[in-house]
Amino acid sequence: MSPKDLLIAAVVILAWGVNFVVIKLGLHGVPPMLLGALRFALAALPAFFVKRPQIPLRWLFAYGLTISLGQFALLFYGMYVGMPAGLASLVLQAQAFFTLIFAAMFLGERIRAANVAGLVIAAAGLALIGMQGGHAMTITGFLFTLAASAMWALGNVVTKAMGKVDLLSLVVWGSLIPPLPFLALSLIFEGPARIESSLAAIPLVSVFAILYLAFVATLVGYSLWGKLLARYPAGSVAPFSLLVPVIGLVSAAVALGEGLSAAEIAGAALVMAGLVVNVFGARFVQRILPSAR
Repeated sequence: MSPKDLLIAAVVILAWGVNFVVIKLGLHGVPPMLLGALRFALAALPAFFVKRPQIPLRWLFAYGLTISLGQFALLFYGMYVGMPAGLASLVLQAQAFFTLIFAAMFLGERIRAANVAGLVIAAAGLALIGMQGGHAMTITGFLFTLAASAMWALGNVVTKAMGKVDLLSLVVWGSLIPPLPFLALSLIFEGPARIESSLAAIPLVSVFAILYLAFVATLVGYSLWGKLLARYPAGSVAPFSLLVPVIGLVSAAVALGEGLSAAEIAGAALVMAGLVVNVFGARFVQRILPSAR
């Protein structure tokens, strides 16, 4: 990968890693479902200038309802009810393993031994983190964040089933789907009075958060990531995503003063180890055992 593209990858990972701190800041002044509605309403604005992806509408709705609405409704609420930003960035990476399972179930893809080993290691880490409810996080927040990772994985499977598609176009047009459902959820669970008061006295930090989530994390992040995927094999690009929770944990510690217990640190280490085994395990086995190709 060229130095320029390495810099692009670093920009994307930094943008996505800091994203979790920004969500926390946004939730200080705007309730979760309203935050989701505002984020995707802004992210959908470029649809006036970006060509619609050449896919059936049912796939566009499936993508918007899973990876956009489902993932972020659950993630925003999970963080709202007590999931720390740093741990959220880590637990959300369980999507890699949910994707393996769902792809095997719905697309008939093969799960390799390295995938199983990584899944077991990461599951042990998630279980260890989940048992720490009441310390730095709530168990409700943890479960909602884990559910968000499953919705992300369903969106990944939908994307795989589409075949080749322009990622930026998909993200922009997929952003047209969530605003109205998010607004409906906000009206039901947060109420018109809460919506009105939040919008009338929205703090600048929440305005910044909404702009960041819509344009930096969503549009800039996915457009740059899509360029990298177009230039290089997925296997060369995907491992960079392992750095997202690292940036997430560090930025949450610096910006929000979040700390982890010894058990949570051990759980985080296991999750990261599981992700590394999942991504690199098969290649390592093939290098030491060529016959395993």
